Amino acid sequence: MNLAHASIGQLMIPVDDFDRGVAFYRDVLGLPFLFAAPPQMAFFMCGNVRLLVGVLPPGEKAQRGSAIYFRVSDINAVHGELQGKGTQFRAAPHLVHRTPQSELWLAEFTDPDGNQLALMEERKPK
Repeated sequence: MNLAHASIGQLMIPVDDFDRGVAFYRDVLGLPFLFAAPPQMAFFMCGNVRLLVGVLPPGEKAQRGSAIYFRVSDINAVHGELQGKGTQFRAAPHLVHRTPQSELWLAEFTDPDGNQLALMEERKPK
């Protein structure tokens, strides 16, 4: 048995400050808020994947190794909206890969706790 046909059901995003984490994912990113189990967990939906924004138990150190890429249809518009809400990006949306069929655009940023996030758009070349 392997996970070849599994799907991602939930991702955990570690935060240090529960209220600040909830505010960022709900108010800045605009993810639909599902419910909270304070003071440690809040749940949001992103497409078909549930995000758990959570505070780790005392003494446990957050592992911040994975990045979450949010697929958007208009990276420039979303980038501008998030910048308007105070999100600091490492760079403006930029082309990272081109084939004859598509272009991949990225704009990387972090949440207030340093978790790596990015916007990504795949579009047809002009």
